[in-house]
Amino acid sequence: MDDGRVVGLKNIFRATARRRLALVLLLVVGGGMITFILSRGEPSRVAAPETPPAEEVVTEPSSPPDTIPAPPPEVVAESAPGKQYAPLRIEIPTIATSAPVDPLGLNPDGTLAVPTDFNRAGYYTGRPPPGAIGPAIIVAHVDSKAGPAVFKRLRELKPGDEVMVTRADRSEVIFVVDRVESHRKNAFPTKAVYDPTPGSTLRLITCGGSFDRRAGHYRDNVIAFAHYKTLTPT
Repeated sequence: MDDGRVVGLKNIFRATARRRLALVLLLVVGGGMITFILSRGEPSRVAAPETPPAEEVVTEPSSPPDTIPAPPPEVVAESAPGKQYAPLRIEIPTIATSAPVDPLGLNPDGTLAVPTDFNRAGYYTGRPPPGAIGPAIIVAHVDSKAGPAVFKRLRELKPGDEVMVTRADRSEVIFVVDRVESHRKNAFPTKAVYDPTPGSTLRLITCGGSFDRRAGHYRDNVIAFAHYKTLTPT
C-alpha cells in the first residue's frame, strides 16, 4: 500500500471517527432534550398529601366543633293552695299594666275569643284559672285605632318580672316570667301554650310583629310564659 492510500485511509478513519463522535453526542444531547421535553409536558402523577403523615405531630390545636348550648332547666311550678277562683284583675308593675279581666270562650270557628273592650283583658275558661294546676291563659289587645291597649308593652317583659292576678276571693296570685316569645300566627306554638303542666303556670298573649295593612291584623303573636310564685291571701 503506498503512502497516498495510507494517508487517504487515515483521513477516512478520522472522518468516520468524527462522525461517530458527533452521532454519539447527538444521541446523548437529543435524548436529554427528549427527556426534558417529556418531563415538562407530562404532569406529575404524585399528588401532594392533603393531611400530614401519621408520624407527623400537629402542634396547632384544631377548631372545636359547633355546639348548641343546653336549654335552661325547666321550672317545676307549684300551685296555689286551697279553693280556686276566677281572675278579676291583672297587674304587671314593670310595664305599668293594670286592667280588669273578663271570662272568654271560643269563637264559632274554634279560635280563642278576644276582649271586645281594648281596655280590658280576658281569661280562657277552657283552661284552669290562675293559681290552679295547669296553664292559665290571659289575652289582651296590643293597641287599637284610639291608641295603646292593655298588653302594648308585653314584649318588654324580662325573665324574673312579676305578674299579679287578683281573684274573685280578693286573694292575689303572683307569677314570675320565664321567657317571652314571638311567633307567626300561622306557626302558633299550640302545645307549648295549651298543654297540661305539672304546676300552676300562666301564659299572656297579645299581637305583635309587623302590621298587615291589607288584612288589618298583626302578623305575629307575643307570648309570655310564667310560673307560680306565691299566693297572698285575703
